[in-house]
Order: sequence, then structure tokens, then C-alpha cells
Amino acid sequence: MNLTVTIIQTALCWEDKAKNLAQFSEKIKAINSKTDIIVLPEMFSTGFSMNSEKLAEPMYGETVDWLKKQAKSKNAIIIASLIIEEDTKFFNRLIWMQPDGQHFHYDKRHLFTMAGEDQYFNAGENRLIVHYKGWRICPLICYDLRFPAWSRNISLAEPKNTHEFDCLIYIANWPTVRISHWNKLLEARAIENQCYVVGVNIIGKDGNEKEYSGNSAVIEPKGECISKTKPNEESVETLKLDLKELNDYRQKFPVIEDADDFHLDSYTLGVVRK
Repeated sequence: MNLTVTIIQTALCWEDKAKNLAQFSEKIKAINSKTDIIVLPEMFSTGFSMNSEKLAEPMYGETVDWLKKQAKSKNAIIIASLIIEEDTKFFNRLIWMQPDGQHFHYDKRHLFTMAGEDQYFNAGENRLIVHYKGWRICPLICYDLRFPAWSRNISLAEPKNTHEFDCLIYIANWPTVRISHWNKLLEARAIENQCYVVGVNIIGKDGNEKEYSGNSAVIEPKGECISKTKPNEESVETLKLDLKELNDYRQKFPVIEDADDFHLDSYTLGVVRK
């Protein structure tokens, strides 16, 4: 079965939730083709701000409610992260929002210490894999991209040496100064995991005058980019991912059969079946 994914690349309005929700409402409304998943960038409602106490919302707040309405209006999954406060802790939380209002979440595991993210947010402990329309999808956030063990696509449960997911999704605020790393690592994650990789980044400048060029992309399992989104341009692009093509490639070139037998003790793998 094919999976249709829409990626939205745009600039964000620094710490201005109302403007960001308004602009994404317009962009989502303008999507004319049928799509299964709409992917928005990291901290889409505020920008990558460390002002967690001021900007945080509860899980029943305005932005999560907005995500519910948008998902219902397009009958599609919407993926995005925002600043959430829960039990007096703050999280950079990715929300997987379904059209029926059911949702799951992933809290960013690898906090970007060079920006002080670890001083203002709590790290997540659980990875999330959602089973949806025959696909297994693992959504992650920005800095997670640099840590291949966290993205490792192999099951050590029975039957061993099988793939755990078919698509990785990274949402980001990844600056231009290191954009070559973003490009290379997206390709690497696709090749080593034999899966599709979707990466959505922002453009423009943030409130700290950091520049972002976007370079949002969809990479097929052999490491080739199949999307046409260009750097530094506003873009809404819808693409089809082919599960049969992926499985045929895995069978023809079964690298996973020779994978190293190790696992991580420091995380829990969460699986949601739909």
C-alpha cells in the first residue's frame, strides 16, 4: 500500500503562537490532493525557543485542540512538536494527531545542549512507532538525527533481525550553518535502516538571528532524494511512498540478516497499532 505524505516548509513567527497557527491553517487548507500524513516542523507554534515556562501549554491546551481540528478537517494525520508542560516538567513534545482526535506523543530524547535545551526541557525516555495503514512509522525530532542507535531499525524480539519500521520522520529547526550534516544524515539514516526518511525543516531567521535554509526532503531507502522542495523557499509538497517497492528492495538486498546483535537498555520502545 502507498502512503501519501505532505511536507510543509516555511518560516516561523518567533514566539507568536497566533500568527503561526494562522499561517499553518492557511497552508493546510490549501492542500488540494488527498494525503495520509501532514508533517509540520519542530516547535511549529513558537520557533525553537528556550522560553519554556512562558510558552508551554498543557496537553488539553489551544494548540493541541488546533491540531485536532486540522486533522479532522483534512481527514489526515498531522505531526508537529510544541512545548508541553506536564507534572511541572517541560517537554519538546511531538504529537501524532489522528482525524478522530486520538493522539500519541513522543518527547524529544536528545536535547541540544549547545543551545541549552537540556536546561529548560526534560528528555524523553520512550521511542514511538505507530502502525498505520499497513505502515510502521517512527517519528523523531531534530537532534535525534545525529544518533543512529536511537534510530536503529532492527528487532531483537522473535523473529530476530527483522525491521521494526518502514519510515522515519524527523521534524526540525536545523540551522543553515550545519545543513550539510542534515542532508548527509537523512541519507545515511535511510540507507542504514533500509527505510523511507522524511525530514521537515524551517526557513528564514529565528529570534536569535540564526538562519535556516530548510532543505526539507523525502529520501527513499537507497538514499536518493525523491522530493522537489528547494532550499530557502516556502513549499507544500505531497509525495507517495511505495511499501511494495520497499519490501522488494529489502528482500533483494537483505542487509539486516547480518546485523550486529545488540540492544539499548536506556529506552523503551512504544508501539501503537492502528
